[in-house]
Parts: sequence; C-alpha cells; structure tokens
Amino acid sequence: MPWPKEIKENPAKFIINSDVTISLSPNNRGRVRNAAVNFLRRLSTRTGVFLGEGFPITNKEGHIKITFDTVSKLGIENDESYTLDINDTSVNIKAKTDIGAIRGLETLLQLTHNNETNYFFPGVNIIDNPRFVWRGLMIDVARHFQPVNVIKRNLRAMASVKMNVFHWHLTDDQGFRIESKVYPKLQELASDGLYYTQEQIKDIVTYADNLGIRVIPELDVPGHASAILAAYPELGSKDNYNYTIERNSGVFDPTLNPTKIITYEFLENLFSEIAPLFPDDYFHIGGDENEGKHWNENKDIQRFKNQHGLKTNHDLQTYFNIKLEKILSKLGKTLMGWDEIMTPNMPTSAVIHSWRGENEGLTKGGSLIKAAKKGYQTVLSNGYYIDRMLPVEHHYNVDPIGNVQLTKAEQSRILGGEATMWSELVTQQTIDSRIWPRTAAIAERFWSPQAINDVNAMKKRLATVSFQLEELGLTHIKNRDVILRNMTNNQDISSLITLSKICEPLKIYARNKDGIEYKTYSPFNLFADACVVNAEDAQPFINQVSNYIKNPNKAHEAEVMHYLNKWSKNYTHFSKLQKNPKISPLEKLSKTISDVSLMLSKAIKNKNISTKNLNIIKDHIKVLSNPFVDVEVAIIEALTRLTHYSESNNLQN
Repeated sequence: MPWPKEIKENPAKFIINSDVTISLSPNNRGRVRNAAVNFLRRLSTRTGVFLGEGFPITNKEGHIKITFDTVSKLGIENDESYTLDINDTSVNIKAKTDIGAIRGLETLLQLTHNNETNYFFPGVNIIDNPRFVWRGLMIDVARHFQPVNVIKRNLRAMASVKMNVFHWHLTDDQGFRIESKVYPKLQELASDGLYYTQEQIKDIVTYADNLGIRVIPELDVPGHASAILAAYPELGSKDNYNYTIERNSGVFDPTLNPTKIITYEFLENLFSEIAPLFPDDYFHIGGDENEGKHWNENKDIQRFKNQHGLKTNHDLQTYFNIKLEKILSKLGKTLMGWDEIMTPNMPTSAVIHSWRGENEGLTKGGSLIKAAKKGYQTVLSNGYYIDRMLPVEHHYNVDPIGNVQLTKAEQSRILGGEATMWSELVTQQTIDSRIWPRTAAIAERFWSPQAINDVNAMKKRLATVSFQLEELGLTHIKNRDVILRNMTNNQDISSLITLSKICEPLKIYARNKDGIEYKTYSPFNLFADACVVNAEDAQPFINQVSNYIKNPNKAHEAEVMHYLNKWSKNYTHFSKLQKNPKISPLEKLSKTISDVSLMLSKAIKNKNISTKNLNIIKDHIKVLSNPFVDVEVAIIEALTRLTHYSESNNLQN
C-alpha cells in the first residue's frame, strides 16, 4: 500500500538469508544510502535474519541492486517513478531519481513474505509512479503542541506509504510555535513555552528531506491571530482589546489590521526570518475563517475600505493577500492559502487549498474544480479531514478529480491532496491513532490509479500495514492499553478492551460541540481517547449478522454467537473493577451491552423470544443509541437487525 500502477507476478522466490547484500549505483551516499541502511535494519527486524552485511557494499553488485540517474531537489516536478523486478537470485530497483529509488525500497519491504522455514520476496515485476505530485499530511501543532519525536515518527510513517508533503500548521489562536529572534515575544508570550527552536526546525526539515518529504510551513493570517496579537497587540484591528492565547476551540474575532503599515513590516520581517528555514518553494498563509467582526467594528478600517474601493471584507482580505504574495515572491516563495483566498483579484500564481463544501459539490464545480478552471494550482483536503473521526472507507472513496471532465491543462493544476490532522482533541499520546492507519488508505488514493478502489481489498491490506507502521515507532495500537491502564489505576483492563472494540469516538466534532467542552489543557486520556475509528470488532460482527440473516446455518450462527457470548459475559469482568470517576460512567454502557447480548444469544439458541424480552431489548438498544462518555456504540445497526430478525421470523411465544 499504495498499490502499484502495474504489477505482474512470476513464480520466483528470493530467499532472505544472512548472505543478502545491497548495492547502490551511481554512488553510495545521500538519501538512497540512508534509505538502504534503514531498509536493512527494518528487514532484519521483520525477519529475524542475522544479516552478514549491515550496510550497502561498494566493491561489487549486491543481491539487491539499486540504480538511479540523478539526485533530486524536492519539488512538484520531481520524478518518483521506479521499476522493481524480483527473481530467484536478485532484486533490481531502477529509477530516474534517488526519490524513485527509495519509493521502490518501501515497496520491496512491504513484499516481505514467509512460510514455515523462510522469509522471502515473491517474484514480481512492478512498474510504478504516482498519480498526483502532492500527497500530503497536515499536522496542526498550534492547538496541541507535538514534540520533535512525534513529528519524526509520523514522517517515517508518511515515507513508508509514499507520501511526500508535510504541511506544518505552526500558528493559530492557541499558540505560535516557532522561535523568532526578530520578534522574541512570539515565543515568550504566545507559546506557553511550547515551540520549536530554529535548530529543531532545520533538523526536522533535513530529516524529512532524507525521506523524500517536502515541508510546507503555515503561518495563519490575518485571522486565527489571537496568539500573535497576545504578543504584539499593536497589530490588531481593535484597540484596547485584551488579546490572549485562546484555550478553547473555534473561530475567534482577533484579526490582524490590514490597513496598518506596521502589519506588513512585521510580516515581511517575520517571513524573511522564517522562510529560509524551509527550502521548499511553497509557503502557506492560511487565510481561512476570517469573519471580519473586528474589521466591521473599526471606523478607520471602514474608512480605508471606502478610500480604496474595497466593497467587502473579502476585497479587503484580497488586498492583504496580494501584499503578502509580493512579500513572499521577493523571498522566492509561492503563496498558498485555504480556499477563502480565491477571489476575483487574487493572482493565479497563488495555490488554492480546497477545504470547504461537500465532496459532491467538488465534482460539480466546487472550490477545487473552480480553482483549476480559473488557472490556479490547487490541492484538495475536503473529504480528508481525518480529525472528523469518519471511517476509512469515507476517505478512500473521495477522489481529488472524480468523474469531472477537465482539459489536460486544468487536470495538471490539480496537484493532489492532503489529509488534515487538526489537533483540538489530540495530544502526543493519541495523535498517531487519529492519523493512522486511515491515512495510509488516503495515501493510496493519492498515489495509485483511480481504478484501484476496492474497499474490502484495501481494508485487508490496511490491517497488515497498520502493524508495519507500529514497527516504525507509531503508537496508534499500543497507546489504547496505556490509556486504559491509566483509567483503571493499572487493574485488569480486559473488559475495557472488549468495550473499546465496539465503541468509536463521536464524529464530526460532536465530541466538542461549539469548541467549548474541551480546552487545550483538558484531559485527553479518557475512554473516548482509547477508542478509534473503525472499531476492531464492529465490522466483523456486522458482516456476520448479515451472513446469518441471509443464511441462518450453524456456521453463521456460531460466528454471531461468538461475539454475543463474549459481550454477555463482559459485564461480569467489568463489575470486578474497583471503580473511580473515570470508569464509573461506563457502568451503564457495559451492563446494557451485556444484557442485550445475553437475551439475543438466548433467542438465537432457543429459536424463540418472549414479547417481554423483545421489548426489553428494543429499550436497551434505544439507550445504546445515545452517546456514552463521548463515544457511540458501533454495532447498533447489527443488534437492531438481529432483533428484527427474531421478531419477523415469528420466534415469539
């Protein structure tokens, strides 16, 4: 994952043993050497094979031979294509660039198979290249700061599924996360002491570059500016206003004043300091969700608008954006912003980052398609908001282009897409489980041909990839148990694990309605934080219920009963826990699920159910249909179907 463009099997089998060596051509340094050494370490870890040579050899060709033509400067013109050929005695990866070569190495590692006696690479011939040049992940470190090690492990995960853009959302109302030596109050007064030094920025950019990943910084202006204005209130649009760092989520009023010369002096000085830390050509200025309240309340700003023929706040923001575009152009940067920046006067040199509107709207001329038709380069994030806690199939079924008819030029302007990890509800302990493994499926949508869209096949492969991501240091699997142990004060967590496998966090921001319940310093180690999207036992049970209802034979019945029996007994285990305020609210959830499961299992076993029990089950399902401690039960539909089946098949007495 991602699935290659072309793949053909052959009957060969390359055995992985201690004699395996790897060689590079034309040189034994740079990104490919780093990738090759890393590949050997990961291969040895995955297979348990004691390799005789742990580094690329230089005096002869290795069994795994990598050849490439040029070393890349990362950018949208970069060639990431490669071919991979495996036979009984050798593995050959050929690419035009070093980036293509390291993409081929990732594919090779994913092909590691085994039987009882050997690990091996199966015989294949692969021709591969990405569908889109921009395959990104945005991580918001403003709402909740993410330390360097968190960023690095997610960069490793990105590279493992061939993603190539890290969009770093560094500033927002809740914090300014970059050290500025020109404006030191930004980190002194606007970061709570949580920010990246310039040396850390350089380190991460270099780390990403070695993985073939570009780093795009985002400094969000003119809105989302509470933190900036907490440090430099003279740049604000409202005088005598108490500008402070925000602790809640949402859209707030503080906005930079676009009519003051000092605003542009500040931004030019700041951008001139920050831009060199990021070698990439693109610089994201945000530009989203400016509702203009403080602009409307400022008489001087209204007078300025009239003097300059600016009829609306959109016109005023365009005036602001054009000035920033010129500043960034002088610094050799291309301005990128959320789709609010797309107004009639905005130069087409800007890149439009599409985030608004329904996905269906995009295929009928929404912001992405409109931008491409108007001559803008554009990137899609609508449909890939992974913080909305929607199932993986939702994101996998969103296509950046869909079935829209575009000219070749228009299609070339759609650079690709980005998954967006907004961090209102995540900490370093939970962020991996909110990004992965779903983002691996999104990575496939950005890389693989459009025709690769079988959801069931994707899910089967994703289960394997998820464990491979854990090998890279991701915590998306293990931290569930860490949270549950914390909740129980290190008691037996088996009953909570069972519950977590059928519960999912509330979706589409329902967990934090209006951004009020959870503050940036609220606890994020509760049951909802241990639960994940696509709950592990939910879909298998749903499938088995469907099979049973279609064909109620003994085998299908046994599959359904397996889960019902497990859940019916679970409350017994839960009840033995020494309760505390974290787990006591789960009592009703655990008891109700056990009761429903027990009555349904008896109905299936005995082939009958009393009217009384039928009504009790329906009442319990109504209870379970409501949220519990910010989670929803993911098997409600299947339980309802089983209940209706019992009723409609006249199993009553």
